[in-house]
Amino acid sequence: MTDTAPAENIATLSELLKISGSQYRLYDIGRLVTKLPKEQFEKVELNQLPYPTPTQGHACIAIAFWQKQASQPYLWLLKLPLDERGLLNQGARNHFISIIVDALGADLTQETSKKQEELLKSNPYLFTPAQYKLASLNSKIKVDLKQPPSEYFSPFKHYLSQENHADNWQGVGVQGITDLIARIKQDNHSELLVKALPHLPEEVLSPVCSALENEQYPVALIDALVSSLTNALASASIKPEATVRAAPLLRALAANSQHIHVKAVVAKILTQQQVSSELLITLSSRCWQALADEKTLMAYFEHLLTNDDLAMFASIFKDLVAIPLMRPVVFLCIRSENRSPALAQAIGQLFRQT
Repeated sequence: MTDTAPAENIATLSELLKISGSQYRLYDIGRLVTKLPKEQFEKVELNQLPYPTPTQGHACIAIAFWQKQASQPYLWLLKLPLDERGLLNQGARNHFISIIVDALGADLTQETSKKQEELLKSNPYLFTPAQYKLASLNSKIKVDLKQPPSEYFSPFKHYLSQENHADNWQGVGVQGITDLIARIKQDNHSELLVKALPHLPEEVLSPVCSALENEQYPVALIDALVSSLTNALASASIKPEATVRAAPLLRALAANSQHIHVKAVVAKILTQQQVSSELLITLSSRCWQALADEKTLMAYFEHLLTNDDLAMFASIFKDLVAIPLMRPVVFLCIRSENRSPALAQAIGQLFRQT
């Protein structure tokens, strides 16, 4: 490929990256920040697979790429539309490739001119995720490329090892939190967090949980989070404001939501008479894997209806049915003879609107 090669000669993003001679890593940055295997993404690009974790009808992808001699990777943050089946919109992907080739040709890592910068900045498929996602992504890339953590890593590790967490949190940086959580299986990091977890003030607990949602970690930490969540839920039955602590703890379990201990606590939540909207939204947006059986998802849908918010029900239903893992389970619930009259009516109304 030359700098003037027409974009139509390049069929996929994977091909563009390979032809450029770049090494690269792929990450999903939509629902959670997780690695996206190259082989899986190549099948997604060829429409052989639906995108595994769609977010509001889009695939949100980070591509970190570099040449062998480079010390720091370049980063593309893409938001590409999907069709109703969850397949990648080929026209949008080809348009993105065309813009990149027009601006950079074969050398994706070249120094760009002002005109090239303008062309790249006007790219409609680039987007800026939330800061906490960018922090987690940055930490993951550094771990994957075996680079040292930021300067904020050591102060946070020191903070966790102290006894007085309530008064000393002001010096904690979000990047330090995500750096340690991305290394949660290294050294004694998991043990430090397990010990500190019950004592963390909300100002630290919230970003810690936002970082934990993107990682798989040891069962001892899963159990510590489940225990803290159970305690927060018990407190919430007496003091409703305690739900504020429960939602981040549930969110922290996201990447581990297929674990039997997480599924058990989710089932327990759904046996309660009332479940807050915040917890219900967290379950569908972050912990959807814990809902991936007919009994649990049916109980979840019934709870959505108790809030008497059909707009919220419709939004979450459409979100879940778009996830390949959840789609067949959603259809089982639709057809189930055990659904309540209220659920049958809500589903009927939903389909009449489409």
